[in-house]
Amino acid sequence: MPRFAYSARNSAGRTVADEVTTSSRKDALRLLTARGLQPLELTELSAKGKPTAAAVIPKNNPLSLVTGQDSGFSRVHFLPFLQALAELTTSGLSAGEAVRLLALRLKDRQLKGLSAAVWERLSEGQPLSKAMEEMPRVFDRQTISLVRAAEATGSLNEVLQRLITHHTEQRALRQKLINALIYPVFVCIVAFGVILFFVLFLMPKLKTLLTSLGGKLPFATQLLVTSSELFLRYGIVILPLAIFGALLLWRWRHTEKGRTTTDAWLVHLPGIRRVVIDSALLNFSQTLAVLLQNGINPAEALRLTERTVDNRTVQAALRTATDRVLEGESLSIALSRTGYMPDLVLDRLAVGESTGQLAPCLRDIARNYGEAHTRRLQALTTVISSTVLLFAFSFVGFIAYAIVSAVLSVSASFRF
Repeated sequence: MPRFAYSARNSAGRTVADEVTTSSRKDALRLLTARGLQPLELTELSAKGKPTAAAVIPKNNPLSLVTGQDSGFSRVHFLPFLQALAELTTSGLSAGEAVRLLALRLKDRQLKGLSAAVWERLSEGQPLSKAMEEMPRVFDRQTISLVRAAEATGSLNEVLQRLITHHTEQRALRQKLINALIYPVFVCIVAFGVILFFVLFLMPKLKTLLTSLGGKLPFATQLLVTSSELFLRYGIVILPLAIFGALLLWRWRHTEKGRTTTDAWLVHLPGIRRVVIDSALLNFSQTLAVLLQNGINPAEALRLTERTVDNRTVQAALRTATDRVLEGESLSIALSRTGYMPDLVLDRLAVGESTGQLAPCLRDIARNYGEAHTRRLQALTTVISSTVLLFAFSFVGFIAYAIVSAVLSVSASFRF
């Protein structure tokens, strides 16, 4: 029966080396995984005890047939997979055995398939971070770097919990944003529907009635009737053009040049500017804190973090700040040059740097930013919804005034 020499990392993060005797290399890998070891290298030994070159685990993924299996997976499956994995690893299972059990026992078809794809890679001797790296649509570079650092230090459970907490907070923030926008969008739709009802249905009937009664219409009524006629006449052209223009803008927005330009507009747009910047800095501080807390070196952590910022203008400013930090400047001073962070936040960063407590300081800043961001979102959505309601009520009031004035004018003409 073949013998295999292996080097692997145990649950304590230490590298161990030994030999196993099994019927095949795959069985050897499974045996090591069952023992709670993470295989690093596995070499088949010849009868004389010398390694055979063909049996060394390759550095790259040998399973080219699996590369298409993750095509149906997306970022949606990321957090549920981490949560399910953390539940098993916390119970004492190794990462490989936990993924294998998930692939066998999960009921959700997509998560089961994702776990199976990860296990297929693990069973060939790849570490968890490498298996994740080959699924970029699901696992981002920050997560992969953290898992790689956790594998080196034997702190996978702790890192998984921090990742889950971090991404749960981010998902909750996105949900708050969606919930905050639901009411203004609903109000806009209702207001637009009311306006269309008056213009398309009420005004033509009112015009017919007033014309049949005769008399000169007041200015407000005439303005309303003329506007309705123009809309009915040219609306069939204006609406498709508006929709087509919106689609063109949307497609341009998804180009690199369009994204850069529109992001710059958002950063300089009054009322929106502070919300956009706060959202970017909140994500920056949250991600950087998680990376630093889990042992990622500051240079790599800064580079990884700047890529998580969605707004291109803020991202470019943070990239420049990162370059300055790598050149030896302190983080607080480098960020002060961006012009985006308040002085109080910069002072807190300076204190965190000087005391060696930068990661906890960033967590506190992120928490405060999250609360302030939520308040600004609520204030912005309140202003938007109130403005839309005011416009709708004003329009309805104008219509009522135009109708009443027209009726009074026609009634006065009958007296003569």
